[in-house]
Amino acid sequence: MSKLLDILLRPELPNVAKELPECKVKVKRLSRLAGEDVVFTLRALPYGRVQEIKELKEDAALSILLSGLVDPDPKASELKERYGGATPAETLKALLLPGEIEDLSREVERLSGYRGETIQKLKNV
Repeated sequence: MSKLLDILLRPELPNVAKELPECKVKVKRLSRLAGEDVVFTLRALPYGRVQEIKELKEDAALSILLSGLVDPDPKASELKERYGGATPAETLKALLLPGEIEDLSREVERLSGYRGETIQKLKNV
């Protein structure tokens, strides 16, 4: 067995497919309007979900955000009622500006391994 295979099979290494990274981000405009921090929790997307979104090609940024948004839950009936969205997508469109949707979507992409450096080239190995 190779050394790399030994490392990847260690029991202390979590099931990487189930351990998706998360982060919290503050939405500046909403925080200013609310008078306190409005913090969204975002989660990386698994490979299969990314592929589904790429195939849709329709409003990809919104689809990525909907898939990676942990908190607030865009399906929450209270949120839909307050912002008049019949669907989670319409709720987010009513709550957020287009640039905020793009920025939040990019952060989900970063968590998913896109838009950033996820590998490092080694020299003279």
